Amino acid sequence: LIGGTRVGKDDIRLETYGSFDELSAFVAVLSDSEGIEQHEIEVMDRIQNCLLVLESCLALEQEDASVSKYIPQLTEDDVLFLEREIDVINAKLEPLKSLVIPGGNMLSSRCHVCRAVCRRAERNLVRMGREYEVDENIRRFVNRLSDYFFILSRLLMKRSGKCEKPWKPAK
Repeated sequence: LIGGTRVGKDDIRLETYGSFDELSAFVAVLSDSEGIEQHEIEVMDRIQNCLLVLESCLALEQEDASVSKYIPQLTEDDVLFLEREIDVINAKLEPLKSLVIPGGNMLSSRCHVCRAVCRRAERNLVRMGREYEVDENIRRFVNRLSDYFFILSRLLMKRSGKCEKPWKPAK
């Protein structure tokens, strides 16, 4: 951990910040994909920076105040940034009428991978929060982040001219 404490490879803190590191790698794949617009690249750059801040916070020995003062924190502004991006994208889309099956084009599918990895990382964060303090801005940011990837997947489907695949449960 940041501060020098050695923990097992299966420690919930390592599992949690490692899952956010995995998410950041998938965000890079999405961001580097052909068809992603400059504004979306800029948003994902900020997301990756926020993920590194988040990972640092989760990897920090909470008792080590001498180190923690050098670690940046996620802020309310980071959460609001995501919420604004979601609102802007959502305003361009038709309301959902059913659940959506991932797929339809590669960009949308990559968004769904990011969303699913983010949800798994969020579940790890919840487990971690049972033993260790987790900042509320981190919790809120992560929750909104998976929503961002879902709504971005819908926009990318619309931009491609393809229809989303609605879930039609078997009867």
